[in-house]
Amino acid sequence: MNDWNKYCPVFEYEQVDSRVLQHSAWVGHRHFSYDLVRSYQPRLLVELGTHWGASFFSMCQGIKDGNLSTLCYAVDTWVGDPHSGGYDDEVYNNVVSITSSLYPRHATLLRTTFDEALAQFQDASIDLLHIDGFHQYEAVKHDYESWLPKLAPDGIILFHDISVHGFGFGVWKLWSELKEQYPALQFEHSGGLGILFPKGVHHTSKQLLDQWEELKGGYVSM
Repeated sequence: MNDWNKYCPVFEYEQVDSRVLQHSAWVGHRHFSYDLVRSYQPRLLVELGTHWGASFFSMCQGIKDGNLSTLCYAVDTWVGDPHSGGYDDEVYNNVVSITSSLYPRHATLLRTTFDEALAQFQDASIDLLHIDGFHQYEAVKHDYESWLPKLAPDGIILFHDISVHGFGFGVWKLWSELKEQYPALQFEHSGGLGILFPKGVHHTSKQLLDQWEELKGGYVSM
């Protein structure tokens, strides 16, 4: 990770289709995720659960603007689940359109289940993993345990909705367990975002941990 910088990005995708943000609970984390990829410079980024693409496109924007060589994969069936509700191909087609027009160098969409996508990635290869699928406790725990072997040494995992209690959500429960075992940082706003270092903290990520209280406040109101 380079020195942490706080950028003022222009998110091109919201100029293409405002629905990307209208349908997302991830809006409050997009500036942080942009800055994270610019600083961390992952070689391989995988997102589990993309929906309209607010989180995925925000990270792709950082990679594009930073002229990075990162490969980005979004894994989703694009049919919905009991928490997001079901939807038709309009969502997937919109994600395909934005990906191909704005982020073709970096982004690949995998329309499949998380379990089926596992075979496409080598163990210890993913530097940044974002888990944002079905939010039931057993489901997110399964996603975490299944994909952990794919995480690179000193890799980072992001968990969305760690602050949401009720509605059958259980990410908060898994997060409360994991943050007691491993180095972790978190945001409470916009559903909450957990940042986990389950395979150790590389020296290049140490600045984020050391300066967290100072850095965190700059993203809470965004």
